[in-house]
Amino acid sequence: MQHVTFPDGSTRPALGLGTWRMGESARTGGAEIAAVRLALELGYRVIDTAEMYGEGGAERVVGVALADALRAGVVAREDVFVVSKVYPHNASRRGVPAACERSRKRLGFDRIDLYLLHWRGAHPLGETVEAFEQLRARGHIGAWGVSNFDLEDMEELVGVPQGDACAADQVYFSLGERGAGVALLPWLRARGMPLMAYCPIDQGALAADARLVAPAQRLGVSPAQLGLAWVLHQPGVMAIPKAVRETHLRENRAAAELVLDEAVRHELDRLFPPPRARGPLAMV
Repeated sequence: MQHVTFPDGSTRPALGLGTWRMGESARTGGAEIAAVRLALELGYRVIDTAEMYGEGGAERVVGVALADALRAGVVAREDVFVVSKVYPHNASRRGVPAACERSRKRLGFDRIDLYLLHWRGAHPLGETVEAFEQLRARGHIGAWGVSNFDLEDMEELVGVPQGDACAADQVYFSLGERGAGVALLPWLRARGMPLMAYCPIDQGALAADARLVAPAQRLGVSPAQLGLAWVLHQPGVMAIPKAVRETHLRENRAAAELVLDEAVRHELDRLFPPPRARGPLAMV
């Protein structure tokens, strides 16, 4: 499996598990907990969540599943990289530590490994960064980063005091939505900051994309697996597809082992041409 390197020199698997839309209903909670638990058994070691997802429900799902896996000896806590995010309206000097405390309680952890600002809001970036750095000094988070930040946002961020301590930027990036690769991704690579790709198979749309059928068949994989493998082959990129069904969890895990040769990569560039010019950053 591919790995990505963070600014502190640590490495993590390039494939993680997203939990967007989990924790929204008690009716589906059991299946979601089981899915996260199975993901850990299958070797997933990066779990992404947020206080926004199910208004804390997804964090509870992750916490229950990981606690069960820890008790069973499936994983050790230090081997699992847990990412969560703070709402922009909570990203003030006082709001950040309070939100982080709530998230840590829902997760059942002393520390969140990577804590992100979910998107830009009204609070000054300098104030948010100051609060993040205080959390890091207290050991409540391991590192901090941002989400849905375009190039100009990142340039502004690294210009505030301690803003260059940002560890990652999580954005929409996929074979079908390559806009972040024009300017943002090269900028992040130059600074050793991974791009965390959400919706890496376009919310499942690539699974039904006719352009991928022939090359996927030649490789003996599904179109969705081929699309995900393309993202995982991009240097400095981590993909965090959401999956609940066992079939999808296993297919995504297998996609992380798929090797794409130069001919396949050129074919995908022809089928999904990169943008000729930079446009607005895509968001979901």
